Amino acid sequence: MNLTIELEREVDGRWIAEARELPGVMCYGQTSEEAIGKTERLAMDVIADRIKHNELPPSALDVSFTVSRE
Repeated sequence: MNLTIELEREVDGRWIAEARELPGVMCYGQTSEEAIGKTERLAMDVIADRIKHNELPPSALDVSFTVSRE
């Protein structure tokens, strides 16, 4: 599974990262790296939960991330 993380800086200086392929998977961070890391962890949790509930096959844990900076 290939996931794209969109990264944007908010007006207040915080960063927000969103996994486009997983609706609702987005996190804020004080740095871009923090926002990306939190989003990657949340994405893995969501994928694991979907595997647990037979919504995705176990092979879905083979994940790669690409960051798209705007």
